[in-house]
Amino acid sequence: MKKILVIGNSDGIGLATTRLLLQQGWSVTGLSRRASPISDPGYQHTVLDVSAAELRAVLSELQTSRGPFDVCLYCAGIGEPLVIPELAPEVQTVEVNLVAPLVVAEVLLPAMVQAHAGHLIVLSSMADSVLMPTAPAYGASKAGLSSYFESLGLRLRRRGVAVTNIRFGFVDTKMAKAKQRPFQVSVERAAAVVMRALRQRPLRISYPWPMAWLVAMWHWWQQWQVRWRSR
Repeated sequence: MKKILVIGNSDGIGLATTRLLLQQGWSVTGLSRRASPISDPGYQHTVLDVSAAELRAVLSELQTSRGPFDVCLYCAGIGEPLVIPELAPEVQTVEVNLVAPLVVAEVLLPAMVQAHAGHLIVLSSMADSVLMPTAPAYGASKAGLSSYFESLGLRLRRRGVAVTNIRFGFVDTKMAKAKQRPFQVSVERAAAVVMRALRQRPLRISYPWPMAWLVAMWHWWQQWQVRWRSR
């Protein structure tokens, strides 16, 4: 029976993916800041905010008691509009979206490298390639997440360990706060994309592709604006 640690799965994509995993016979360990609605013999849940100081200790204990894990799926993420000059929420956004997944990799990766097997999956965002004046910490943290884990994946590909960065557009979760949400997909569809990543183990998935194309055009437009304003 394969073992997976899913972080950030009390709702949204993480919850929908956890249900699919259990249906397919995985042994699932969940960790999130809220209790889980799932009750299943193959499931165990730990309540912890990933920005907590004890994250390393809790992960190490789970690795010992429930692992070693074949896969770790990092779904946790936050993001709120920037309110100047109150920047504390910006710091927390970077801690949850970027620092915490690095801590997860720090704790779990050595066992995967030693076994020459394993898979790290992070859920990023197409916001990683655009400037976000209304939510700069969210965009910057996702840019860092994508850049780091894709770089890590290239470094690890000869070690038997796969890394997948999934860049979603708008998904129908509490994180989707924009008034306009082109090409929005359901959490069930997003969970199906995660399951595909488990099977195929690619370095990057951008979904849905029409949104990826739209974001690429927006990125080009923003870069032109930056160059023009820098004259």
